[in-house]
Amino acid sequence: MKWIKSSVHFAVFSILCLDVLLISSLTAQVKAESLSKAKAWEVSQAFKPPKRGDPPPSAGGSTRGSACLKGNKKIVPFLPPNKLGLTLAERPTFFWFAPQSSVKTAKFILLTDKDENLVYETTLILPNKPGIISFTLPNTAPELTVGKTYHWYLTVVCNSQDSSTNPWVDGWVERTEAEASLSAALAKAQPRKLPSIYADAGIWYEALATSAQLRRTDPKNWRVRMDWWTLLKSVKLTALASEQFIDCCTSEK
Repeated sequence: MKWIKSSVHFAVFSILCLDVLLISSLTAQVKAESLSKAKAWEVSQAFKPPKRGDPPPSAGGSTRGSACLKGNKKIVPFLPPNKLGLTLAERPTFFWFAPQSSVKTAKFILLTDKDENLVYETTLILPNKPGIISFTLPNTAPELTVGKTYHWYLTVVCNSQDSSTNPWVDGWVERTEAEASLSAALAKAQPRKLPSIYADAGIWYEALATSAQLRRTDPKNWRVRMDWWTLLKSVKLTALASEQFIDCCTSEK
């Protein structure tokens, strides 16, 4: 009888051990698959720069701070490191981080042909608190021409008498046409998928704008926040990922 009881106990113990091992194995497998999917998802949100030559270098230190910017902080454009972004839009949206300022106006200008021709100019009304601001070219601005590169400047008007002391940032935008495969993917994509499709295709301005739109409409969504963080991380703007969006900017024109 003792031998039978010992055998039964041993069998039960063995089964329990096998159950524990099986559960542990399944848990590890699920974690591994989840991690693999998370890594694949994260990579898919990263911006892939198109194979384009870099734009001309900026003339001077464009992102310097100023006494009229609180804490002597800088304006930061949301752009890839080389400051050139592609767009499919006739009139794209531009994004910046703007620190708190004691002034209310900024100048936005759009130039082409090595800064020789003015395409558009306007005065923007700035918010009274720091955050991420954006400006979409209005219908009164000319459509961007496909295949042409434009140079834009945003200048905070700290000193209306001496513009040389005003802080400014600049960047480039080039309008391109979508290939047939990209157009097909965009046509059938759900809104949540748009940022990754644009980012994978190297279309910076739309990747940023669609990701920002999702963040603004669903700010508590963990996946949306991670999409935004990963996109900014891929262009070395992680430090601005948690900044709030501020309603701006209206044209004074």
